Formats: sequence, C-alpha cells, structure tokens
Amino acid sequence: MNALPLQHHGLTASRLVLGCMHLGGTWDRSAPTAEHVQRAHEVVDAALAQGINLFDHADIYTLGKSEQVFGQVLKARPGLRERILLQSKCGIRFPDESAPGRYDFSREHIVSSVEGILSRLGVESLDILLLHRPDPLMEPDEVAEAFRGLKASGKVRHFGVSNMSAGQIKLLRAAWDEPLVANQLEMSLEKLGWVESGVLVNQPPGAHVGFPEGTLEYCRLERIQLQAWGPLAQGLYSGRSLEGQPESVRETAALVGRLAEAKQTTREAIVLAWLLKHPAGIQPVIGTSNAGRLAACADASRLSLTREEWYALYVSSRGARMP
Repeated sequence: MNALPLQHHGLTASRLVLGCMHLGGTWDRSAPTAEHVQRAHEVVDAALAQGINLFDHADIYTLGKSEQVFGQVLKARPGLRERILLQSKCGIRFPDESAPGRYDFSREHIVSSVEGILSRLGVESLDILLLHRPDPLMEPDEVAEAFRGLKASGKVRHFGVSNMSAGQIKLLRAAWDEPLVANQLEMSLEKLGWVESGVLVNQPPGAHVGFPEGTLEYCRLERIQLQAWGPLAQGLYSGRSLEGQPESVRETAALVGRLAEAKQTTREAIVLAWLLKHPAGIQPVIGTSNAGRLAACADASRLSLTREEWYALYVSSRGARMP
C-alpha cells in the first residue's frame, strides 16, 4: 500500500526529490554570493530536466541561506513556482546565548519558523511543512493549534514529520485530525535498520537494530509517504574512497558496479533503484548541488531490479546471510 500521490496546482510529486541542504554556501553568517545563486539556478535546471519537481528545504540549511538563494531563483523566474512543489522543515534550534542546541515544537516557534521560511523563499505558501526532529517536550494540542492556524491562513497546505516513530506520529495524530503526508527517515543501502527491524522480528539481533519497530508498516497503512534522506549513503557505493571500509561495503560497491555495467546505467541509479524497488513507494531525497551527480541519479526511476538483485544487494550490505 503506497502513500497517496501528493498533488497541488496540477502537479504530482516526482519519485525523486532534490534536497537543497548544500545550496547557499557555508554554514556561517556570511552572505550568499552571486556564485551561490548561479549554482542554485543550475541545480534547479538539472532537477527539472530530470523530471524532479519537489524541492526539500529546512530553515536551518546553511543557516537559512539555502532558502534565501532558492528564493532569488524563484524571483528571477516568474512562473517557476507554479511548476514545482516546495517542502521545508522546522523544529531544530541551534545554541544561542540563552540555551544549548534543542528542538522546539512550541506553537510560537513553528509559526515564526514558517514566517521566516516564506520570507526567505519569497513565496506566500509552502506545499509541505515537516517537523524536523522529535521534540521530547512536544504538546500535540499545541502543534495542532499551530498547524490549524497555518492552514487556515493559506501559509501551509500539507503537514508531515521527519525522523519520527509510529508511536510519536500516533501521539501527534491524536490532536491533529488531518493526514500527515510524509515521514522523512534515513534509509539507504548502508542504513538498513528500516529493513532489518522487520526481518529480525523474533530474532535476538533485532533488539539492537535501533529503528523503531512497526514504523514502516504504520506509514504504509496510513498512506504516509516515506521519504529517504541520505539515500546514496554519501557516495559510499558510487565512487567514494573505500579505504578502511569493511569487506561488506567493498563487496557491495563492487556488486553495484557490476549491476550498473550490466544495465548500462550509473552506480547512483542502482543504489536508488534498490530503494525504489521496495513496495512502500519510498521517495529518495537526493542531497546534492552537483548537476552532474543529479543527472547520474535520474535513471533510477526507469530501472527495475529483480527480487534476486534486490536481495543480493541487501544481503551483501548486511554482511551476513539471512536468518
């Protein structure tokens, strides 16, 4: 059972998402340059050329400069906003003079964060707002109050979460009576907890997986779109140096290479196709500002791995036979 396809102003969200984390330059208070804006133009063009129309932001990315340079792209290109879907996240606060780094799902912070996001992007509304990381002090009623106000004002159309377990989503849903459209989790051929938590049910190693059991299944049942951050594992299987890596990583990278050669595609496409094969309808969020690497990913949505190829990659990556 897959999530409902996200649609707005005639658009259906693409299977691949462009993560904008690296736009805007460095993670400091320096102002973005014309070069940073030009890079954003190039990446947007590369994404659109590959059929990608969903762009993922967060209010903290390069301390707001990611959204700022993207906003300059939108300002320079009238009509582009109606061709794309915009998603951003809030809830992480960096250390300041009053407190350490923390998470904040208070109504005040959510609302003020959205105001800042919209201002930096230069738009009137977001298609999706995600809560970035679970706040231990979350009051579901307060979050729901923020959501209702933002939706009623037309500032946010849909809401979702990031890095949340099934239990945390259920708690939030107790106060929010509309669908949560997405849950963004770290999922890749390297980070296998989302698969292992199901495979290792009733097995002693399952106690050490670390991925909340039942979350994948809950999201599928509730038709919550699973989005995968870090889907390429920072290039681990597609060209990054393997010096010092365990044998399972080296063998998996070699297998990825052989499959790419056999299917006349890129290693990036194979790694992403492995995620896309899963029946949950996972939506990889590709976090790159390199137009060439983005193009290398594009073939993934056109590939079809067999069950045997999927398991070959999985078993190789886990470094042990199936239990």
